[in-house]
Amino acid sequence: MTACIRRREFIMLLGGAAAAWPLAARAQQVTMPVIGFLSSRSADEAKQSVTAFRSGLRTTGHVDGQNVVIEYRWADGEYGRLPELAADLVQRGVAVLAATGGEPSALAAKAATSTIPIVFTIGGDPVKVGLVGSLNRPGGNVTGVSLLSSLADTKRLGLLNEVVPATGVFDVLINPNFQAAEDQSREVQAAGRAIGRPIQIVNAGNDQELEQAFATFARGGVAALLVAADPFFTIRRDRIMALVAQLKLPAIYAYREYADAGGLMSYGISLKEGYHQAGVYTGQVLKGAKPADLPVLQSTKFEFVINLKTAKTLGIKFSENVLSLADDVIE
Repeated sequence: MTACIRRREFIMLLGGAAAAWPLAARAQQVTMPVIGFLSSRSADEAKQSVTAFRSGLRTTGHVDGQNVVIEYRWADGEYGRLPELAADLVQRGVAVLAATGGEPSALAAKAATSTIPIVFTIGGDPVKVGLVGSLNRPGGNVTGVSLLSSLADTKRLGLLNEVVPATGVFDVLINPNFQAAEDQSREVQAAGRAIGRPIQIVNAGNDQELEQAFATFARGGVAALLVAADPFFTIRRDRIMALVAQLKLPAIYAYREYADAGGLMSYGISLKEGYHQAGVYTGQVLKGAKPADLPVLQSTKFEFVINLKTAKTLGIKFSENVLSLADDVIE
């Protein structure tokens, strides 16, 4: 009797397990959508931007590791690696490509696929560089956020001229390998003429050239420095800050992260806001929105940040007028 009951229990257990196997198999087949996160920046330097991107995703109900997976690819400022990295994500079969860190990533992503939706963050005009047909109706598989960081150098030079009014040359550090370099050069030259200040453009597209640029600055004749918006420079922010500090050179930068790290001044858009909105758009695409119907957003939140600690070290006193323009003053 006992043996018979045991046999029946075994058969029932076996039957229950067999019924459960298809359910388990079906559960394993349910996969989460994958976001390909392509960036010309580096993982360590871009941590705050990634956090902002993920916070934007969360507003649409998408949480990394719970109902979506993010695959990261970093070029570490080596723009020539981006086409291969973009192709790798396309081959991976991602649901959306978030192409961040400026024009190099966005253009590499567009060249890699005409079908996978792309959400970009760039610093310039997406129509001019050929990413979209228009801002309101992008068309195709591409949309995103223009941070306008490459188009604010006129304002930066004006602020620098207010703070360093003596005669002398303003040097502008530009990466010639960046797609926006020519536009940046034209803008700062025009701005220099407008304020009556001679402008000298110094190119640096690799680490050796960056060191050579600061060796040039060290020889003198430079009244102040503008570091153009460029992921290559952003990745090397700590090194640039150290070199500027050694020369005790007044300088202005594109992002507040520089001022937070000890830079004298920064003027530009909020990277956090831009990446947050890119996360929102990426989540909307995952929900079925088409990039062609999502207008390209242009950041409107510009921040002027002053670091008074650094100003004191340099012996610079800001006028009340300049201080009144600041959105944040680091004391």
